[in-house]
Amino acid sequence: MSESPPNIRPPTKAEIAELAAEHHITLSEDEIDDFAAIIPTVLEGYERLDELPNPTPEGRYHERDPGYQPGPQEDPLNAYVRKCHVPGADDGPLAGYEIGLKDNISLAGIEMTLGSKLFQGYVPSTDATIVTRLLDAGATITAKLNMEDMSFSGSGELSATGPVLNPHNDDYIAGGSSSGSAAAVGNGEVDVAMGGDQGGSVRIPASWSGIVGHKPTHGLVPYTGIAGLGQSFDHTGPMAQTVEDCARVLGVIAGEDGLDPRQGAVPTQKYTSHLDDDPSELTVGVLEEGFGHDESEPGVDETVRDAIDAFEAEGATIESVSLPMHLDGMAIWNAIGNEEITATIESECIGHYGKGFYDAQFADFFGRARRSQADDYLTTVKLTLVLGQYLSDQYRGQYHAKGQNLSRKLRDEYDSVLADVDVLAMPTTPQTAHEVDRNLSRVQAIQRALNMLNNTAPFDNTGHPAISVPAGTSDGLPVGLMFVSERFDDATALRAGYAFEQTVSPEL
Repeated sequence: MSESPPNIRPPTKAEIAELAAEHHITLSEDEIDDFAAIIPTVLEGYERLDELPNPTPEGRYHERDPGYQPGPQEDPLNAYVRKCHVPGADDGPLAGYEIGLKDNISLAGIEMTLGSKLFQGYVPSTDATIVTRLLDAGATITAKLNMEDMSFSGSGELSATGPVLNPHNDDYIAGGSSSGSAAAVGNGEVDVAMGGDQGGSVRIPASWSGIVGHKPTHGLVPYTGIAGLGQSFDHTGPMAQTVEDCARVLGVIAGEDGLDPRQGAVPTQKYTSHLDDDPSELTVGVLEEGFGHDESEPGVDETVRDAIDAFEAEGATIESVSLPMHLDGMAIWNAIGNEEITATIESECIGHYGKGFYDAQFADFFGRARRSQADDYLTTVKLTLVLGQYLSDQYRGQYHAKGQNLSRKLRDEYDSVLADVDVLAMPTTPQTAHEVDRNLSRVQAIQRALNMLNNTAPFDNTGHPAISVPAGTSDGLPVGLMFVSERFDDATALRAGYAFEQTVSPEL
């Protein structure tokens, strides 16, 4: 019998039986003996795989400062994981821009932690596609920015290094999971930050921190080289002080890269050229089901309605619209998210099936970490994995399947309303930022991590573009107004946000 490859040990007979049992198979002794004889022959082909180089995206801009972790005096909001300096091209549409990256975005040669103990010490060897595009456009990457542990919270207080403080008022938290991105933009540390959004993680911290955050259409921006939670709802997008900067960055990063299985045909637009400060050509559908949730603060609803009234006074056409299924959006998100996230983590956070680039280095690091440090998972991660595995095992994936089917129906419902208006409008989040509390119980931390997703999460499942713009304040804290447009018509959401920003200009 041929020897197995040196890097691959064939399973023992006991392991063969155990592996079969994981798939509910009971093997006979004869079957086990036969499999033990056949498997080493199958594994011979893997020796050749070990000899072949692993194709990876070509890296550019090799001048890399590995950076440093700033201390509390330099980073009072806890916004940073590392400060660094990675210059791009000499000119381009982003020349002169200093840009920070949420710390789940690969930047070759610089540590990437995902805000988690599990990834401390991980240094990627490739750049995410959006990094290459930003650098090609003349930007300089100056920061890896803090985030909620593995993106599993919307509050901004559950990074492994502690809460990220709100740039508007540091007695409050910034919102998450792109917490450091919001804090760094709001504090003027970077011009633009790239965030990630699976349930609202660009728009929530933008709303709470008084900045602009745009979640693009699902698949418009390649997610290649970014640690995700679920291919059907992973998004990455820009966060900035102005809508124009978000539009400018989106114009650089949007478009197919051929490596991201989330992407099909990707129509793009000239986003900055569509910006118009005249709201008179806009019809805004105010989604009534976006207000008055159990979690809603009356001051938030009032601030957003006042802002919409002011927009109408500037010339926008305002219509009240109703879409009762919007209220089911959170249940649909949970049905999809719990099982898809569990499956993603079980597949070493890179998934299966889709055509594209698979980051073997990342998979190997995380695979080792989760097998040895799973007790270091954030509480919300542990809860999701337990619940997701239970639902998958006990109910055979039927709730995930139904959730995906219902998300298509919800998408069609939004599309039906958007056929008659340019954008939908509603509060980005039902409440303002939470006050810093370092003595939360486990249950309180979980509740505060997830109680602001009602309006944001549904559009992660349906894929519609959505932008949060500052709408004013409630009790002195920023409030966000969210505009949602048709899929792959990000230009209209940005145009609505720009017209509102230029004409209403609420004080923060």
